[in-house]
Amino acid sequence: MTANTSDYSISTDKSKLNFNVIYNFIANSYWAKGIPKSVMQSAIYNSMCFGVYSAHNEQVGFARVVTDKATFAYLADVFITPDLQGNGLSKLLIKTIVEHPELQGLRRFLLATSDAHGLYAQYGFKSIDNPALLMQISPENVYGKNNRDTY
Repeated sequence: MTANTSDYSISTDKSKLNFNVIYNFIANSYWAKGIPKSVMQSAIYNSMCFGVYSAHNEQVGFARVVTDKATFAYLADVFITPDLQGNGLSKLLIKTIVEHPELQGLRRFLLATSDAHGLYAQYGFKSIDNPALLMQISPENVYGKNNRDTY
């Protein structure tokens, strides 16, 4: 299916989000396989969310940003539904996020990806200059034995 990106809109209005669409995608993703519904609900509640919608208000994409809106942001859970991937909607979504007025002037904007480096590089993301600056706590199988977290 070919999509014209002008037929789609992006909103930060959480009341428009379709939790079932979001949860069904994220719970089957490589980065959050098996995430409990309550955890996903909390993640949405505590994040700045971006929904991508068709002309008929059907949710076809999503991303969330964990941020203080002053110094730091972390981009997470980015997706476009499989039937619309490859049509420019992910570019529209990332462009909208990085240009959002509440996300300007940040000292650091991070993300983790195992397969979309080229997309994010188009919008200024690059490999960490000095990886020794960053540390993490990353428990194995945080959502159960089926989690295949690869990053």
